[in-house]
Amino acid sequence: MLTRSLIVGGLAVTALSAGASQAQADFQLSDRFTDNDGDLVADIPEDESQWLNPDTLVFAYTPVEDPAVYAEVWDGFLEHMEEVTGKKVQFFPVQSNSAQIEAMRAERLHVAGFNTGSNPLAVACAGYRPFTMMAAEDGSFGYEMEIITHPDSDIEEVEDIRGRTLTHTSETSNSGYKAPTALMASEFDMVSGEDYEVDFSGKHDNSVLGVANQDYAVATVANSVKNRMIDRGVIDADQLEVIYQSDTFPTTSYGTAHNLAPELQDAIQEAFYSFEWEGSALEEEFGRNGEEQFIPITFKEHWAVIRQIDAANGVEYNCN
Repeated sequence: MLTRSLIVGGLAVTALSAGASQAQADFQLSDRFTDNDGDLVADIPEDESQWLNPDTLVFAYTPVEDPAVYAEVWDGFLEHMEEVTGKKVQFFPVQSNSAQIEAMRAERLHVAGFNTGSNPLAVACAGYRPFTMMAAEDGSFGYEMEIITHPDSDIEEVEDIRGRTLTHTSETSNSGYKAPTALMASEFDMVSGEDYEVDFSGKHDNSVLGVANQDYAVATVANSVKNRMIDRGVIDADQLEVIYQSDTFPTTSYGTAHNLAPELQDAIQEAFYSFEWEGSALEEEFGRNGEEQFIPITFKEHWAVIRQIDAANGVEYNCN
């Protein structure tokens, strides 16, 4: 039985290979948290002495190749959050999913956008409470996982990956690792580490650039990231070829640390829902994917498919 061990900011994540015998365990929070209402996220502490009410809120967006670009993208929104909450808000440029999760776990990060695949770990181990994500005007949302290659490779279909190296982003990423690992085993009868080798680029941007520049032969990415990079002119569409596209997954969620004061959590939610997208930097950047509003979500409902993928991969989170 193959096993893979992943240490995320001191958190041990053990993933059995998709071909191994697996137990379907219920999703569980770290014993640091309670979930009395059964919504699968950490309750706000009943003891007011445990509430955080910092003068400065720290916000982090999911890791990207150039955090400085996204600091500018989020600047207008963070000014709006300052007005609604009465707090200073600081943008925190994180370099990895593990650093982002550990920052919230250590109470250094208060508001965040966590990528799709890292949501379960952030919820279970860091007390993350997701409540919203971006959507189109009609309420539709999400992105697809794509397997991409470059035109000069001799990879024309997924079966051609057998015996080669498939580049993933990170082991906490849904489209960058978890979903394609389960997919390759279930749909194409190829087991990671047996039928093909893997390496990791660290970020979706790195994978897209790596394939476009022919540093990687084939990679798994979120097409939302790829499409924004094409729209910004970072790469040309004809530098890539798509050989597989998945069903739609939920996109980045946004939420708070569980132990922020309840009134502050309410104000932060109000800041998201009252933000005016028209003419904003958020509209310019994320409108490339058709996103133009924040809609309410729940981890229990909207991340059910992601928890199922984790279960299919035999993922267990040992947070303590």
